[in-house]
Amino acid sequence: MIDSGGTPQFVVVGIGADGWPGLSQRARDELCSAEVIFGARRQLDLLRPVPDDTVRAETVPWESPMSEHLVRVLDDPGHRQIHILASGDPMFHGVGTTVVNAVGAARTRIIPAVSSVSLACARLGWDLTGVGIVSLVTDDESAVLAEASHGRRLLVLSRDQHSPGAVIGVLGAAGFGESTITVLEQLGGPREKVVSGVAGTWSHPPGDRLNIVAVDCVGPYRTRAPGRADADYLHDGQITKSAHRALTICALEPAGGQTLWDIGAGSGSISVEWLRAAGRGHAVAFERDPHRAGRIRENARQHGVASAITVLGGAPDALATAPRPDAVFIGGGLTETVLAAAFEALRPGGPLVVNAVTVESQALVLGWHRRHGGTTRRVMIESVEPLGSMNTWRPALPIVQWILHKHVDGGAQ
Repeated sequence: MIDSGGTPQFVVVGIGADGWPGLSQRARDELCSAEVIFGARRQLDLLRPVPDDTVRAETVPWESPMSEHLVRVLDDPGHRQIHILASGDPMFHGVGTTVVNAVGAARTRIIPAVSSVSLACARLGWDLTGVGIVSLVTDDESAVLAEASHGRRLLVLSRDQHSPGAVIGVLGAAGFGESTITVLEQLGGPREKVVSGVAGTWSHPPGDRLNIVAVDCVGPYRTRAPGRADADYLHDGQITKSAHRALTICALEPAGGQTLWDIGAGSGSISVEWLRAAGRGHAVAFERDPHRAGRIRENARQHGVASAITVLGGAPDALATAPRPDAVFIGGGLTETVLAAAFEALRPGGPLVVNAVTVESQALVLGWHRRHGGTTRRVMIESVEPLGSMNTWRPALPIVQWILHKHVDGGAQ
């Protein structure tokens, strides 16, 4: 809602480490006219206007946790207009996005400053369009592995002064110990500091909590394409084999922002590679065995997608508590009840992919194919393996794969 004067109720102003001198005239005018300004203590301390500019507003530091305090302010502002300070560009991993999502763009005005990644690229001479961005504000440090690959340049938004060390540890364990690391602190401000080194021999102590980590990756090539080697995963034999996995991920048609159900997840390899191919999204892995559930979480961490996977119990019981899926894969625990529940939950237009190995599960799949259509194929893979002093072809267990897309009207196609 916009008030009768057409004035937005929330104004989010980006501010850099250079404080008041770095603000545009528009941003200064907004803050000078404000009644109340919310922000972190560090941000509020940056409001030191020159004599001709006076900020008369009440300044209110965020309580901890800040997210809960912000919700209360958005629900009940208590003033005609609220000003909020944000670091850099409020719409780049910032509070501006949260405000707009909560109250709508019509009630919000955003006045951005230069983002931290723009400042970092300016210092490093990097082309921002080719740089991978990783945020540790909410993610685990292992998230850097979702973007790391030889020759790749990354900027990691740190959570605090310990983030650089954590990132360096993860990179070293994954074979990126020769990567060049640059930590940029208090970018754009009078206390700006830049230190560089090699990940494997890094010896700098933790510095300022406000920092960004630049990584020039040297190490293995890590593709987003499906079909990674089975040895890349912890498993007890319950894993969709590499070639079958590549076909399955393609059949699931991953795209950004979707939710996948991975039923009978085993090692979680389908969830991991679906997420890596999609770029963003959420996977729910259903696995009743607690040891396998633990392996799913570890495999997710090692491939940089831990924050995007939720591990629940077995199907069909756990299906009722999961968010509605845009795509469904069933690789284990296939029953009529599970298949019917998964199809009912699937959003219209989404793919349902079933890999059946046993005669009983294949019979179930063929029955559904007869009634509902779709595409069914039998996949047989053979690999060369030793036989005494010679080699021979060893077949993997064949799978029957059924692919069905749910009609918009709830039927099948």
